[in-house]
Amino acid sequence: FQDEVKEESEEESPSFTATDGSLEIECSLEGRELWEQFYDVGTEMIVTKSGRRMFPTVKVSVRTNDTVGILYVFLDIVPADQKRYRYFFNKSCWKAVGDAERSPKARLLMHPSSPFTRDQLQNDAISFEKAKLTNNIKEQREGHFIIKSMHKYQPRVHIVRRDKNNPIHDPLTVRLSKESYRSFVFEKTQFVGVTAYQNQLITKLKIVHNPFAKGFRDSGERNSDYESGQKTTNTPLLPPS
Repeated sequence: FQDEVKEESEEESPSFTATDGSLEIECSLEGRELWEQFYDVGTEMIVTKSGRRMFPTVKVSVRTNDTVGILYVFLDIVPADQKRYRYFFNKSCWKAVGDAERSPKARLLMHPSSPFTRDQLQNDAISFEKAKLTNNIKEQREGHFIIKSMHKYQPRVHIVRRDKNNPIHDPLTVRLSKESYRSFVFEKTQFVGVTAYQNQLITKLKIVHNPFAKGFRDSGERNSDYESGQKTTNTPLLPPS
């Protein structure tokens, strides 16, 4: 591990291995094939004032040979570039049309089941299914990421290692720059924030694959893509540094 941002690029491999001396960490994106289906047509994620869950969900498997330390898994969502986008219906594609609006500082969300031991990581995948996307810049509730419509974003997974005798007691005190950690970026998880789906192919994919899209199938409503009214119990968000 290094005390600086280390982003592992997806390239050809579905998983990345980060090594520091005898310590080895591997992080794999679960549901990769589903993410690729969305990515190929331009993934869109609905954002609302109250917050909307993501579909597909960011879910990863983590493996390590470290039997001494404990691992904390974080998620943040940052601008993929400095552009603002528009969907061109006649060409069925997204294109950059100007500079991005200023974005608030990215937030870190610690997975509520953290910390993990090596054995725990081998048994279960880690899902950030309760993360929500909001366009309310004043939103401070836990589990909410502030997303601007018509801007492209990149989710990132950060894995922090601590000694067992030095656990994280308060997530709000964590600063990545002061931790031993590794960051993993899966390009296929990029998405454009929207208040209503622009590409009909995205709508169809959500209806087919999202188990919570019953409202879509029954009535064609746009507001059924993952329920937005459920109370989240995720660990508080904190700004990365």
